[in-house]
Amino acid sequence: MVDQLRLMHVHAHPDDESSKGAASTAKYVAEGVDVHVATCTGGERGSILNPGFEHPGIVDNPELITEIRREEMDRAREILGVKQDWLGFVDSGWPEGDPKPPLPEGCFALVPIEEAAAPLVRLIRSFKPHVLTTYDENGGYPHPDHIKCHEISVYAYEAAADPERYPETGEPWQVSKLYYHLGWSWKRMDAIAKAMVAHGLENPYEERFKDWERKPEDEARLTTRVECADYFGVRDQALLAHATQIDPDGFWFAIPHEIQAEAWPTEDYQLVDSKVETSVPEDDLFAGLRETGASLP
Repeated sequence: MVDQLRLMHVHAHPDDESSKGAASTAKYVAEGVDVHVATCTGGERGSILNPGFEHPGIVDNPELITEIRREEMDRAREILGVKQDWLGFVDSGWPEGDPKPPLPEGCFALVPIEEAAAPLVRLIRSFKPHVLTTYDENGGYPHPDHIKCHEISVYAYEAAADPERYPETGEPWQVSKLYYHLGWSWKRMDAIAKAMVAHGLENPYEERFKDWERKPEDEARLTTRVECADYFGVRDQALLAHATQIDPDGFWFAIPHEIQAEAWPTEDYQLVDSKVETSVPEDDLFAGLRETGASLP
């Protein structure tokens, strides 16, 4: 039954597939689920966030950054065991200043949604995922590429099933479930902080947590918790593959796996739409689909 299931994650940049939902991805791959990552941009305008990363000329050579980030994506893809496709758009960069400068011409965030969604519709119709995940309407955080990724994912989720739209991209396909990936929450932060204290350890997120505003409306989004602590190590290896972006001594690795597993052993999602019968809370992105068994297309 399980080898019939297909999962697609839509992400904005290379490294997002490793920093968001990678442990649950690895869990599903280990179970035999076919997992495909769609990466909207090449990360061309991403900064070098790892202070220990050195490569001659990389700062002044966008083509070299693109090449290296593709190589990093290849390594992460192999670690996670997923298929991966580039949608072919150009990174919009993170606008800084007050007021913020206009986005660069031709970047992903400025592409009209009908055009930007077309390659994703084609990929959905080709791969035929049962479940699709993306970011919420705020992009998880308000990077213009993350917001655009949300927009085209929701748009393509509907359009791929409509035979009147994008007829040149293949036969229609109805994705059964749509999820938003949820990252850090107040409850997760609090659980980890308490676990660190209980083990006599200093909480490296204390400064960040003390000003965290608890929002019940955000907590209400959580519908689905996928237990995946056994795969936190795979997640970390995939993260480390993105050496331009991930500092091996940075905050990603500040909490021991044992503490994470004890305090918050899941990765979390919001079920946004389902074409199959299910009930929340869930512990599986394929809840309501596994029960259909051999009838799955």
